[in-house]
Amino acid sequence: MKKILPVVICVLLSSKMYAQTDANMGIIPAPVSVEKRSGTFVLDKTVVLVSANPANAKTADLLNAFVVNKGGFSLRTVKAPEAGHKAIVLSAEGADKLPEEGYKINISKDRILLTGKAAGLFYGLQSLMQLMPERKGNAIIVQAADINDYPRFKYRGMHLDVARHQFPLTLVKKYIDLMAQYKLNNFHWHLTDDQGWRIEIKKYPKLTAAGASRNGTIIGHHPGIGTDDQVYKGYYTQDEAREIVAYAAAKYITVIPEIEMPGHASAAIAAYPELSCFPDRDTFIDAKTPWAGSRKGKQVQQTWGVFQDVFAPTETTFKFLQDVLDEVLVLFPSKYIHVGGDECPKDYWKQSEFCQNFIKQNDLKDEHGLQSYFIQRMEKYLNGKGRSIIGWDEILEGGLAPNATVMSWRGVEGGIASAKQNHDVIMTPGPNGLYFDHKQSSSPDEPLTIGGLAPYTKVYAYDPVPAELSAEQGKYVIGVQANLWTEYIESPAKVEYMVLPRMFALSETAWTPLSRKDLKNFSEERLPLHLARLDQTGTNFWVPTPIGQNEKVLKGENFSVELKVPVQNARIYYTLDGFRPSENAILYNGPVKVNVPAGQKRSLKTIVITTSGKRSVVTETILNNGAPEPAANK
Repeated sequence: MKKILPVVICVLLSSKMYAQTDANMGIIPAPVSVEKRSGTFVLDKTVVLVSANPANAKTADLLNAFVVNKGGFSLRTVKAPEAGHKAIVLSAEGADKLPEEGYKINISKDRILLTGKAAGLFYGLQSLMQLMPERKGNAIIVQAADINDYPRFKYRGMHLDVARHQFPLTLVKKYIDLMAQYKLNNFHWHLTDDQGWRIEIKKYPKLTAAGASRNGTIIGHHPGIGTDDQVYKGYYTQDEAREIVAYAAAKYITVIPEIEMPGHASAAIAAYPELSCFPDRDTFIDAKTPWAGSRKGKQVQQTWGVFQDVFAPTETTFKFLQDVLDEVLVLFPSKYIHVGGDECPKDYWKQSEFCQNFIKQNDLKDEHGLQSYFIQRMEKYLNGKGRSIIGWDEILEGGLAPNATVMSWRGVEGGIASAKQNHDVIMTPGPNGLYFDHKQSSSPDEPLTIGGLAPYTKVYAYDPVPAELSAEQGKYVIGVQANLWTEYIESPAKVEYMVLPRMFALSETAWTPLSRKDLKNFSEERLPLHLARLDQTGTNFWVPTPIGQNEKVLKGENFSVELKVPVQNARIYYTLDGFRPSENAILYNGPVKVNVPAGQKRSLKTIVITTSGKRSVVTETILNNGAPEPAANK
């Protein structure tokens, strides 16, 4: 009988190897360049912190707080180096010659020099803190190195939808903290939609009195089996919005609010029916949700989807939106205001005599032209206030507003078209993994999601500059963003689970040059370290499956399966009997050697359990030696 060579999956288990072998010194996102030097810097309580510029005081305080937490001692802060003392120096000298948001770190046996200004210095500190290993005795031993770094894209964003489900300020701040640690600089706050209006507007109190409350929430995946009949309500006050803006600004993050128009307007119309084309019509849920049907009066939507009732292009509506934006502009000093512009059904506009006359009177081609008119009119108003608009890629339909920035979400096509028209583009395509409400694996263990599949490896592999663009056109791609829509995300814990570790992959896609990206280094050396640190903080996250267990079916007779833990200090448990593994199963301590008789197969199931008890989904690999396979696996 012919012998079949053993199948080997990956190598290594010891967590001690990570820091020793990592060319990027544990930093996420990977810097532009890292050159390790011989020797080390011993960080102990004799080291002084040199910070002469008052503008760097907050950064110095942040570093000192980190050292206290990690090392158990604080550093004495001085304005100039002192003879005989090792030092960490925060310097702006030469920072003007660095690229925007860039920094340098030079580590020798006597000094750590961190050079940068404003955001650059802040990001340099994030890298410095990440590269520091755990304390040994009374000191932290830091590898000597030279690091040069700056971002690939100027716009590096994360989105959070709070219209479907609202989250406390503590979660929003934690979200911002994570963004800052990984050098993301734009927080897109989706504040209004069909299922709720979540920002206080003083001139229109019904927006929060009525528009921020729905009488139930869909049960299960759309179309669902009904609603829970529980009132769901909440909104952010203007003071709370100011608090978030200030909190983010201190971490060099801009908060970009989104006020949806002309579609996704049910909550606003429920509060002020005169904004509708047909103020007297009852709310109607489409045929996909027959359990809901028609409801008396205008309603904040209780289910998910796209709804026919949209803003009417009347002077009443435009005055309302201008008044709303006037208050929004005071709260959010961002250059950009997001106006949505997506998923706007045209049925009511087609049925409305007013809208049809409006189209003729304004020489518009059709309802798409009307949408373009709507967006362009609001853009002109915001431009007059010194602001610019961002819209989803539907704003291309009927003609793009003159100064608009397009967010390409349905794919890359909208981004390509916009860049070719010399418009700035932010790439956020769902099909390319940037919708973080999608599943992170194909395992049935995944919680309820909207659907789709977006593992962190897909996020990591994405290049925001489409190959179809010329070098000149590619310059209009100013950045990349991932979106978290919360139809199926009800709790802060699930928010964390859905964004982590995908946020880490996004940060490297947004920051790191293509030539420096390395999925193996990211997933096998740096990610396990960062997830282990998260595990110590009580933060929730999706636990990756064992490194190396990628194939669903392996063919052969003799197998030697070698795995690696995806989180430092975690454990892998496995079964070969077809049953679900747990901590009561076999602890992985080295290669799993399996001999499968001819005509048979075995099921290797694994689970990863971190030190805090977080669990991965169960992963199964079929080891097959000639047994018939199900049709789906052939």
